[in-house]
Amino acid sequence: MAASNGIEAAAQRLLSPNGAEFDVTLLDQVVAAAYNPIDPNRAVANKALMALQDTPDIWTKADAILERAQNPQSRFFGLQVLDDAIRTRWRVLPPEQREGIKNYVVGKVIQISQDENLMTTEKVFLSKLNLTLVQILKQEWPHNWPSFIPDLVGSSKTSEILCENNMQILKLLSEEVFDFSRDQMVTEKVKTMKESLNSEFSAIYYLCEFILEHSKRPSLLKVTLQTLQRFLTWIPLGFIFQTQLIDILLNRFFPEHMFRNDTLDCLTEVASLTDLEPKYDPLFRKLFSGFVAQLGNIFSPETDLTQPFENGSEEDCIFIQHLAIFLSGFLKAHLKALETSETQQSLITGLYYLVRVSEVNDVEIFRICLEAWHMLANDLYQTDNEFKRHGYGGSVLNLGNNGNNNAAASRKFMYGPVLTGVRRVMIAKMAKPEEVLIVEDENGDIVRETTKDTDVIAQYKTMRETLVYLTHLNCDDTENIMLSKLTAQVDGSEWSWNNLNTLCWAIGSISGAMTEDEEKRFLVTVIKDLLGLCENKRGKDNKAVIASNIMYVVGQYPRFLKAHWKFLKTVVNKLFEFMHEVHPGVQDMACDTFLKIATKCKRKFVTLQTDERVPFIVELVDSLPTIISDLEPHQVQAFYEAVGCMLSDKGPAVTIDRPQLLVKLMEMPNRNWKLIMEQASANMESLYEPNTIKEIIKILKTNNKTCGTIGSIYANQLQTFFLDMLNVYKVYSERISTTIAQQGAVATQLSLVRTMRSAKKEVLRLLITFIDKSGPPESDPKAVSQGFIPPVLDPILGDYHRNIPGARDPEVLTLFTTVVEKLKSQIIGDVPRIMEAVFECTLQMITANFEDFPEHRIRFYEFIRAVNSHCFQALFNIPPEHQKLVVDSVVWAMKHTERNISDTGLNILHELLLNVGKTPNIAQGFYQQYLLALIQDVFAVMTDRLHKSGFKMHATLLRHMFHLVQMNQVTIPLFDPSTATAGQTNPAFLREHISKLLISSFPNLTRSQVAKFVDGMFDVNMDLPTFKTHLRDFLIQLKEFSVEDNSGLFGEEAEAQQRQQMEAQQAYRSAVPGLLKPSEIIDDDL
Repeated sequence: MAASNGIEAAAQRLLSPNGAEFDVTLLDQVVAAAYNPIDPNRAVANKALMALQDTPDIWTKADAILERAQNPQSRFFGLQVLDDAIRTRWRVLPPEQREGIKNYVVGKVIQISQDENLMTTEKVFLSKLNLTLVQILKQEWPHNWPSFIPDLVGSSKTSEILCENNMQILKLLSEEVFDFSRDQMVTEKVKTMKESLNSEFSAIYYLCEFILEHSKRPSLLKVTLQTLQRFLTWIPLGFIFQTQLIDILLNRFFPEHMFRNDTLDCLTEVASLTDLEPKYDPLFRKLFSGFVAQLGNIFSPETDLTQPFENGSEEDCIFIQHLAIFLSGFLKAHLKALETSETQQSLITGLYYLVRVSEVNDVEIFRICLEAWHMLANDLYQTDNEFKRHGYGGSVLNLGNNGNNNAAASRKFMYGPVLTGVRRVMIAKMAKPEEVLIVEDENGDIVRETTKDTDVIAQYKTMRETLVYLTHLNCDDTENIMLSKLTAQVDGSEWSWNNLNTLCWAIGSISGAMTEDEEKRFLVTVIKDLLGLCENKRGKDNKAVIASNIMYVVGQYPRFLKAHWKFLKTVVNKLFEFMHEVHPGVQDMACDTFLKIATKCKRKFVTLQTDERVPFIVELVDSLPTIISDLEPHQVQAFYEAVGCMLSDKGPAVTIDRPQLLVKLMEMPNRNWKLIMEQASANMESLYEPNTIKEIIKILKTNNKTCGTIGSIYANQLQTFFLDMLNVYKVYSERISTTIAQQGAVATQLSLVRTMRSAKKEVLRLLITFIDKSGPPESDPKAVSQGFIPPVLDPILGDYHRNIPGARDPEVLTLFTTVVEKLKSQIIGDVPRIMEAVFECTLQMITANFEDFPEHRIRFYEFIRAVNSHCFQALFNIPPEHQKLVVDSVVWAMKHTERNISDTGLNILHELLLNVGKTPNIAQGFYQQYLLALIQDVFAVMTDRLHKSGFKMHATLLRHMFHLVQMNQVTIPLFDPSTATAGQTNPAFLREHISKLLISSFPNLTRSQVAKFVDGMFDVNMDLPTFKTHLRDFLIQLKEFSVEDNSGLFGEEAEAQQRQQMEAQQAYRSAVPGLLKPSEIIDDDL
């Protein structure tokens, strides 16, 4: 307790504003307590230090603290308060105080850095002091301290020890100005400092050169190289290419182990320079040739680097990483410049080195190398493709393009041996595709993957593209490497999970890159070997890994499977075997692969194949109970989805009885449903058993998956239990309502209530899917609207309307949105009833604030938009007060801060105005009641700075409404005729009204600015792009917008540019066989 009082007393004395001398000893005590994790007074001491740091004049004590403090942390505290003063108070300090601080810091830096022993013991403190000096430089240099660089360079020549620290200061200065300045200094200041550094760099450069040529002090040479590396990113090119710098780096320092990494960093900065004139190409060629020659003195291109990297020192590992950056950066920047006869050998040798570096077991190093390989493979493919397209496409003798063709062919030939090495590395290191669910965990066990690694997925995409290009360049080489590696798996000489995985992932990744004949020859061997491996290998984990790879490979080659029924049948039967394998992940992958194959090859299963007695689906449905006996519910649902996909094929070659097969397919879920209904008829309470509800949910999900893929024929199945399903919905609704009435809103969190709500949601989801997939001949819109919709309305709409907000399901809104979108005019008579049930009660839920019920909010506006688009007349068959609510709700959506909701509101309003314009009998009344308010609301949203992303629609709406008035399409007065002057017209009134509105809202605008703007708004000759420019110019004049980032106003143009880039990329990917995954290709023959 006494100690605590002592710290508090010391803190109070430090904080007391009396004139006594600052007691540094007391500060040492407080700091010691603050930094001691087991000191009981630590919290009190920390609080005192924070209070002391906030004292306005504490910085005036900094020199005393720095000179007399015994505790190192106290000295750092002194530097911290000095830093704070320099950053935040420098401009308001008197000049003599600024000069005093500057002289003190400079003197302190020189004092420590002149004495080698002192510099060693005070190394950390000196580093912090250097940063403080740089903070002063950012404030004072160059205007108030123009002699800083000459002084620094001059003092450097007096002492190597002092020079070493001066180099550290220059390095920090370069980093501050060129790397970290964006967020800390105004642009003009940064520009001035950069210009000063540039203009005075010759003195700095010659100092660096002098040190590198004459110094024998290792620590000084190292820091000089590090400083030089920071400067190389921006110095004038003459200092690099018209001096001895590269020669010194390459021939003196790179061979020395001690300086190698720092030198390599400098050379990497030079190597990565791009967009230079062709006159520099010979210099880059000389640099690369010299570098490769020097590298040969360290290790040969044949050296296996995997062991040196595993067992080497940290310096060695850093060297290999930096070597990857240098070679990759050089090739990406200067590949074409190196493709000359004199540097060809150096180029190929350099690429061999990059292959060796790519082999080391380090993900980051490999990703650096991968960028270069992707660039090279893509570039060679483009050249080769041009050669193939134009080389053989002209005259028979092909005389015109001979030179280019020879160049393309010889270029491909030149890189051939290197590319073989690249293929081996790509195959050996192939990243895991997204579809593979089985992985090896950190304990070496084979388990189901639980999370997706986005970095690995991105790496797989790049590797896949690279391997596709490499396969196009030499298909035989890729095939030979893969088959030899597969043989090594089969005979056990290179067997391992990782080796098999990477090989099979690579095999799957080149789907589509071979011709059909090449693919057939290749895959027959691959699939036979993999199936044989699965039969012969023992051990659950081994079989799981092999199974995973078989499923991945076959899932990637639907073209081959479609063309070879025997293989397809064998593969599918193998998948059925895997569905009984309980190893984690195997069943999931089997069901996923089955669904993938069913989607791509469905016609093969529903038509009679050679040597078969019946179509495969007939046998499949017969043996279905056995196949799915070991599957989990979600896997069963995926299986039904796959079979539904097969049955959806109704092409002319399909002769099976699809309705009969659907009946057979649904026998099991229908039998379970019937059993539940029989139990319920005997005892209604059985429906409330949690296990019964869960079984109902399973059955509904299975039906939903089947309906989603099988299409309109599902109507036959739905009829068998449709009314029962609605009764179940009604029963659960009533029980939930009763429970809520008894226990209040908290009842919605009860386990049983949540489970019943889940069952209700599944009913709604099944109906949504059915309506969405409905169509002729089994379920045409008229039949659905008459047969299925009327029974749905009462149990679902009534329940939604009566329930408390927390128990209303947003799926109800989705259901009726789908009903309106799909059935259109067939449902128009029921829309008023639907609106009455859902409109007002939902609006009350979502307009209380911008946060509650986000799902209902989005679905509500989708429903309004659907009604407006497809059943517009129905909006004016509802009571007038509801019509006003519709318009108000659209305006409210428009003002929403969530972009998707505000965008939906703007689109609804635009469509509503267009529909009103096409309906003369309601147009004038609508304009009189709403037009003026809508113009004001759109203006309000456009100028509030929160909705810049909606600018395109704001412009579209305002142009539409102003032009309506200007072109006299609004014939009814927008003003009060009783108070208006004689001869008043709508255009004149609106012009005056908007002018007054703008002048009162934005006082900084002049009348002439407003008049010019309003004139433009009424100019009917303005097309939309011109109108948008007019609006933009006006907005940027506003004080509120002039100081902001207004890129949102140009969002449409940016999105259009992005869309064009994506479309161009997609077109390119479609043009290169194999770049699109099989799942991304739309099949025309189904």
